[in-house]
Amino acid sequence: MISRETFRQITANGVWQQNTSLVQILGLCPLLAVTTNLVNGVMLSLATIIVMAVANVAVASLRNLIPHEIRIPVFILIVAALVTVVDLVFNAQFHELYLVLGIFIPLIVTNCIVLARIEAFANKNPPLQSLLDGVFMGVGMLWTLALLGGLRELIGGGTLFAGIDMVFPGLQPLQLLPTDYPGFLLTLLPPGAFILLGCLIAWKNWIEARVAARQTGPGQQPAPSNVLADRV
Repeated sequence: MISRETFRQITANGVWQQNTSLVQILGLCPLLAVTTNLVNGVMLSLATIIVMAVANVAVASLRNLIPHEIRIPVFILIVAALVTVVDLVFNAQFHELYLVLGIFIPLIVTNCIVLARIEAFANKNPPLQSLLDGVFMGVGMLWTLALLGGLRELIGGGTLFAGIDMVFPGLQPLQLLPTDYPGFLLTLLPPGAFILLGCLIAWKNWIEARVAARQTGPGQQPAPSNVLADRV
């Protein structure tokens, strides 16, 4: 069994405190390239969550049997097998979306987020905790990519859920801005993704600064934190 405090800590770390996109700044390649709309970001995140959760459980279960010297090749082999399964499922069930996501599904094998959590957490903890870590680290990635993709899609084209028909046939995207909205091309390009990502990081830091100020009270300075220790 897992205690409530451990569950709360794993959840908070994955979703907010150690958010892989806004704190650890990992996986920038799919973060910037895929999030041209909300649907792409969500579906790639879901694929990553499945791979992370199952890979974490597999590594946590086998960690005492894997020689330390060859652990990285074994980790990559496990992840590659899982990604192959996910890749085939996407190709069979969501073929049009699979063509849009292209190489970024196979590239989950080398995604720094997946390998970092396997090495830093699953290789040192029991399977249940590792499963939760993989899921909630993926959830942190999911809401970040969904928010970034939604902002880029809305500002760039005035719609939300473009491409939803590739997942749920018959559904149509929402046109939130007037149909004659000319769009803002910069947000759909990598430089626009960098700018919006920087704004999201600043927003997160601003929220944390306000929370820290409320906790310490007026006239007091928040205690310094060991950033490197917080990320382990």
